[in-house]
Amino acid sequence: MKKHLIVIAGPTGIGKTDLSIGLARHYQAEIISCDSRQFYKEMNIGTAVPSKTDLTEVKHHFIQNLSIKNHYTVGDFEKDALAKIEDLHQENDVVIMVGGSGLYIDAVCKGLDDFPKIPQEIRTRLNERLVSEGIESLEQELIVLDPDYHKVVDVSNPHRIIRALEVCISSGKPFSSFRKRQKKTRRFKTIKIILNRNRETLYERINLRVNQMMKEGLLEEARNLLPFRGYNALQTVGYKELFAYFDGEWNLETAIEEIKKNTRRYAKRQMTWFRRDPETLFFNPEEESDIKEYLKEQIKD
Repeated sequence: MKKHLIVIAGPTGIGKTDLSIGLARHYQAEIISCDSRQFYKEMNIGTAVPSKTDLTEVKHHFIQNLSIKNHYTVGDFEKDALAKIEDLHQENDVVIMVGGSGLYIDAVCKGLDDFPKIPQEIRTRLNERLVSEGIESLEQELIVLDPDYHKVVDVSNPHRIIRALEVCISSGKPFSSFRKRQKKTRRFKTIKIILNRNRETLYERINLRVNQMMKEGLLEEARNLLPFRGYNALQTVGYKELFAYFDGEWNLETAIEEIKKNTRRYAKRQMTWFRRDPETLFFNPEEESDIKEYLKEQIKD
């Protein structure tokens, strides 16, 4: 198969952007972003969007192309990304996809599962519970109904929690039981590179990056987004903790420490997701020469 999709994935803060830029230059390729937090133009600092220099140097797609007010699903991304990949493959046999959103990566590489139709009353009831009881109550129910999915889902994202509970309640089966269908055929060969570092180094990078985000103006960015805090796009680490600070729930120092802690937890769950895929090989992001050698062998086939 002549057409290739190189997937560079891994937890937040691992170094995906620098590696992907280097590989894009090497293959003269364009980049598909599959980081669901970076789709939204109103969110910049807290989502670690690539710098203007990076975006100028290499053409990126699906970076700040939506508004937080848009309803955009993983199914929408699957359709849009596949169309863009096919278009880019007309000019180059290699396309690079980069991000840490495992579900979005799987949607493009393997296809989505067929889930049961959800009655509106179930969705409404769960959203009402989110407001009245908080996400912790919904998380506890998910632990009971589908402990396997709870191990890999981003528990800070109420949209993902509610989606799983909808399926569990309406079907009487675990959400994870619908995620085991046969892989769909794609018109390209997928080569996955998952980046990893030792835990101490990764966590230190995360802590330093949060400090840098605060210096760059994350507090003001979150303040400007406060009127829109109910949108799904903002139910994410880095913003919800600062919203709690604005509410007087925490002081600023505590809010920053909570961002660091929740980002580390998110990174751990991302790695749990990636480790479950038998097609994956792990590399340290600083092993660029080894990565290029491996890709050379894969693309030669």
